[in-house]
Amino acid sequence: MEIFENGQWLPLTFALLMAVAVLVYAVLDGYDLGVGILMRLATPAEQDTMIASIGPFWDANETWLVLAVGLLLIAFPQANGIVLGHLYVPTFLMLIGLILRGVSFDFRAKAKVEHKERWNLAFTGGSFLVAITQGYMVGAYILGFEYGLFPLLFCLMTGLFVAAAYSLIGACWLIMKTEGELQKKAIAWAGTAVKGTTAGIALVSIATPLVSAHVFARWTTFPDLLILAPLPLIVIGLTVWLNSSLRCLQQEPCVKQWMPFAMTAGLYVTSLIALAYSFYPYIVPGQLKIVDAASAPESLMFILVGALIVLPFLFGYTFYAYKVFHGKAKELSYD
Repeated sequence: MEIFENGQWLPLTFALLMAVAVLVYAVLDGYDLGVGILMRLATPAEQDTMIASIGPFWDANETWLVLAVGLLLIAFPQANGIVLGHLYVPTFLMLIGLILRGVSFDFRAKAKVEHKERWNLAFTGGSFLVAITQGYMVGAYILGFEYGLFPLLFCLMTGLFVAAAYSLIGACWLIMKTEGELQKKAIAWAGTAVKGTTAGIALVSIATPLVSAHVFARWTTFPDLLILAPLPLIVIGLTVWLNSSLRCLQQEPCVKQWMPFAMTAGLYVTSLIALAYSFYPYIVPGQLKIVDAASAPESLMFILVGALIVLPFLFGYTFYAYKVFHGKAKELSYD
């Protein structure tokens, strides 16, 4: 009741909307970034199938990134200035990667045969650049935008782990959308990527309480400890289940092919919940709280009305697109 009486529900609502947008983006654009990263491991014919598997979705998936950044800019302008001020260079590099992906996605199908491999390389490079810069941003956020050799190494390592996580969900997407030899390769790729993903989750889980007194207190005091304690157990359970499913798929179709993707998405959800709750009530770790960074209540209410109009359309066309193009990937046509 106190939250509603003090008007804090509006900033918290927008923080929740922003977290949902980030999560949906990480899952949806994460798999097509992962497919792009994995393309170098496939044959030319398999590369065409991989592109076909993401063709109807990849561009729309990026809408959620635009929504998340837009909410940060409009609802939390002070936090936006701090965050993007510290992340100007990785943001610029991420945009370069997104441009490379967009251009090469179309040009690879229209270029001469001898030039196609260059555009494939550009698509893979752009995908990897986007993944590693986004991971760098996550690492910088966790460290409170500190500078120095250790923060730089930590952020670069976090970037590699995020690339592994995107490769994992991309491989799981291919398990669900492809058949035959490519599907077998995707199972093997997922088995390798899950190791990097779980190592990244473990590293961040250990490092975050060590670099933040606020997070350390969250994970060691009651009642927060009771709330957070199940999350590592869920991560361990999902990881064991995912590994078991991948081994099972290598031998026979003993589990549904969509299950590895769902388990990986579960890892994403659990990790985001743990990270968000660890830093709450801060939107900029150790510097700025959610309620202090928010725009005026009148502005937030106006924006909320617009968000409630736009969000059903976003969810609606996303659901419709995935419903129409469900099933195994078909040959991609540009006619």
